Amino acid sequence: MGGNDGEVTTVLQIEDMACVGCASAVEEALTGVDGVSAASVNLAERTAHVRHLPAVVGRDELVRVVRAAGYPVDG
Repeated sequence: MGGNDGEVTTVLQIEDMACVGCASAVEEALTGVDGVSAASVNLAERTAHVRHLPAVVGRDELVRVVRAAGYPVDG
């Protein structure tokens, strides 16, 4: 998924989120990354939809950021 701006949306499956605070922590960590324009975390589905510039930040870095915040990422 992308537009003329070169951004794509990456979906991450995040484990061990148990509360709204967990989801907020993940969202805050992701939105603080250079190249990320938006992050939306769904607690019920345990997913994060991250809109980013792949030339600046890739999936591996997004996964690293979520793991550094204390949450395992599936896949």
